[in-house]
Amino acid sequence: MMDLFDDLPPPSNDVSSTSTSTVSSGEVQTTCGCSLVDTSVVQDDVKHNKRYINQKEQETDAKRRKKEHFKLKGFVAERKGEREDMQDAHIIIDDFMSSLENPPENVGRMAYYAVFDGHVGPRASQFAAQHLHLNIKSKMIKASVLGSDREMKKCLVDSYSLTDEQFLNEASKETPVLKDGSTAVSVLVVDDTLYVANLGDSKALLCRLNDQGKISVIPLSKDHSPAEYNERMRIQKAGGTVKDGRVQGILEVSRSIGDRRFKHCGVISTPDIKRCTLTDNDKFILLACDGLWKGFSVDSAVKYIHNIINNETAPLQQKSEKDKADVNDDLKMDPASYQFQLACDSIASDAIRNGSSDNVTVMLVSIKPS
Repeated sequence: MMDLFDDLPPPSNDVSSTSTSTVSSGEVQTTCGCSLVDTSVVQDDVKHNKRYINQKEQETDAKRRKKEHFKLKGFVAERKGEREDMQDAHIIIDDFMSSLENPPENVGRMAYYAVFDGHVGPRASQFAAQHLHLNIKSKMIKASVLGSDREMKKCLVDSYSLTDEQFLNEASKETPVLKDGSTAVSVLVVDDTLYVANLGDSKALLCRLNDQGKISVIPLSKDHSPAEYNERMRIQKAGGTVKDGRVQGILEVSRSIGDRRFKHCGVISTPDIKRCTLTDNDKFILLACDGLWKGFSVDSAVKYIHNIINNETAPLQQKSEKDKADVNDDLKMDPASYQFQLACDSIASDAIRNGSSDNVTVMLVSIKPS
């Protein structure tokens, strides 16, 4: 397996790192006592090295473009609902490669998308949105994980656990100690492979058309409910209880970031990981917190979005002022992007109209052939 930073250009002759002093026109003498050097030769070497590096960069870019079969672009909409404040958080990084100091030549594209649903307060979700991807990047830098599903899984599990530890450490410094917690669902894209990790009940789905052109929904995440047998057994073995489908009769999810007071009851931060390879029949990825699912079923949500992005329905028969403002801003986009943003805004608003009183965050990732 190729190392994460293999095949980088060889180091150039670094003349700038050597302390110099001018002794005469056209000559430079180094302070280390080396012989005189003709500056024209040095300049030729520098030009040669620049040409070599530019050529290598062009070759690397060409290799990466060959690996990028699909173009991805993220869109998001959020609604506060009937809650006093917005406790959800999210992050979209269409180009995750640019955050790597030395991106690997054997990878054409990386992207990162995540939604976090906070409870008790917004601080756990905001912390996770700000730090989880940085921890993933740090873990990838420290180990050669790309190209190995086993190592990718370990990287994601370790990153989620580290983010949880970091937040709990920060929460313990506050007075009173923060009780905030958050679900999480993230999609890390490496070339045309999705690595999906989740805690709690925020979902990730893939819309794929079958050979007959009909919509099929590919679940990319697994809900973690205390009522589920294996989750309940773990909680009970840790000394916790499940009452009315909640940990200690309070917490609705059995895995989360934060939630310090429930960690001793078996609530963990170990995510489920799923791997999925994109195909030519894939249309979009949907990530959403449970606020959406209180207003839509999975099938109805995917069909609703699919119809809008294909101009088959006119959503929002009665637009709110917020919806109108969003749509006016979206008119500045290209037509395809406009439809995706319109789908986000429409379904988030209609989830509230359909009876969801929770915060609603909806993220769509468009999938287009490159």
